[in-house]
Amino acid sequence: MLSPGPFVASQIRPGDPYELSNGHAIFSPPTGQRGGKANLLGGQTLETDPEVDSAGIDVGISPRPKELRAPDLAIGNVADEPGWASSAPPLAVEYADVGQDEGELQAKILELFEHGTRILWVVRLTGERHVEIYEPGKRMRVAKPGTQLLAPGILANPVPVEAMWDREASHEATLRNLLNRKGYANLAAVKAEGLEEGREDGARALRQALAAVFAARGLAPRPADHARIAAEHDLAKLGMWVALAATATSVSAVLEPKVKRARR
Repeated sequence: MLSPGPFVASQIRPGDPYELSNGHAIFSPPTGQRGGKANLLGGQTLETDPEVDSAGIDVGISPRPKELRAPDLAIGNVADEPGWASSAPPLAVEYADVGQDEGELQAKILELFEHGTRILWVVRLTGERHVEIYEPGKRMRVAKPGTQLLAPGILANPVPVEAMWDREASHEATLRNLLNRKGYANLAAVKAEGLEEGREDGARALRQALAAVFAARGLAPRPADHARIAAEHDLAKLGMWVALAATATSVSAVLEPKVKRARR
């Protein structure tokens, strides 16, 4: 395609099955079942990464009037507004299934690199599934299941290769990403916080019970006693204090109980 073709991006409407390369129309048919399912899973895995502020599926990118490319997944540089994007995403993903035009795929990769894409992953759904990693000026690399994909400066977390097409792997990676966005390292950290909150709720209830028993017995803790009780988090000790307060004649007898020695 040395000479420019007759078409410009403004002639293509959203939803039209065409891309443009130097003004030449390139037919881009609808995605099949397998590809559509994988697109959705890979998209949610990447879009939820803590470092990602925007992402889209089949976003049209037109940096020049006679060019229009739409990677299956665009990570970054996707605005919440109508029209084509004017700049390429830093990370793009293409899904390759049966009938893939390999020459056209390579041309698309080069054009996206020309306009600013830094990393492009091709997810191969035929045969033994894997991901091809493309970067400008570097040899293509292959990532197989059981390994992880990295996008430094674009994604915060590594992406398990399987998360680009497998439902369970995608859900696990998405959950991790969403927890990270809320400040948790993983699900175990959420559970640990829940247990800690439960312990503190129990300690608070025991402190309130101790204060009620002191009041009912006419015992008045000093400021230092209040501070000591407020600082205590051990549920067993707080429970012991509540039990002692029911019969003690002083606050000190509760907080500093004397241990009776058994007679020999």
